[in-house]
Amino acid sequence: MKIAFSPCPNDTFVFHAWVHGLVPGAPELDVLYADIDITNHLAASPGGPEVLKISYAALPWVLSEYRLLPCGGALGRGNGPLVLTAGEKSGISSPADLSGKRVAVPSERSTAYLLFRLWAAQQVPGGLGEIVVMPFHEIMPAVRDGRIDAGLVIHEARFTYPTYGLSLLADMGVWWEADTGLPIPLGAIIARRNLDADRIAGWIRQSVDYAWAHPDASREYVLGHAQEMDPAVAQAHIELYVNKFTSDLGEEGYAAIDALLGRAAREGLVPAIDPSALR
Repeated sequence: MKIAFSPCPNDTFVFHAWVHGLVPGAPELDVLYADIDITNHLAASPGGPEVLKISYAALPWVLSEYRLLPCGGALGRGNGPLVLTAGEKSGISSPADLSGKRVAVPSERSTAYLLFRLWAAQQVPGGLGEIVVMPFHEIMPAVRDGRIDAGLVIHEARFTYPTYGLSLLADMGVWWEADTGLPIPLGAIIARRNLDADRIAGWIRQSVDYAWAHPDASREYVLGHAQEMDPAVAQAHIELYVNKFTSDLGEEGYAAIDALLGRAAREGLVPAIDPSALR
């Protein structure tokens, strides 16, 4: 079975058992490790992998071919994207100062981007300036060097941005949770509609359960794909993004997804969907 997910610690932790043949009855996986911006585009292309990790922001474009699985993805609290600046030298001390400024984002089809645009609609009178899409790993250096006024960052950047001398302007997770009371829907696991979604979800849950029962078993695999990430940062990444919603979205998870995509559709950021299509 062809599957695509990121090399980030949370994904490799979740899928370690299945990838290594430790889930009884599960088919062998042919894995493509790719940034979520790449998997978002793969899901919208003919002949994409059978199972993928994508951003929830990309889900409305692919629901005709793929169904959302109720497990394996990333939702949670305290793990939102951050808006960073170069501090005092940037001249940006409040959200209002972003009016007309150039902001770098890792993707325009990402939950981070949707959250940022929804936040900016409330917090940035006059509107944003140019949105510049650039690879995730280039954003913090660009902000530090003054090539970009502010940057929207994700993943382990919440732990490492001080090493670049950057300052936190706003935490999209704090804003979202205060505004909605719901967790943030970040990454979704989807499977082609001609497949047995219940069986695939069962194999993913077994892989998650194995990861939790044997937390050290995946260490070498996780760090081998973590791009020289410090082991402590990799572990913090896992603890932040792998939680009860990874095992089962539950009613709270589905409510969060519906809230994000519903708001984004009303802002014209994504196509409107019928909430029943999520289940």
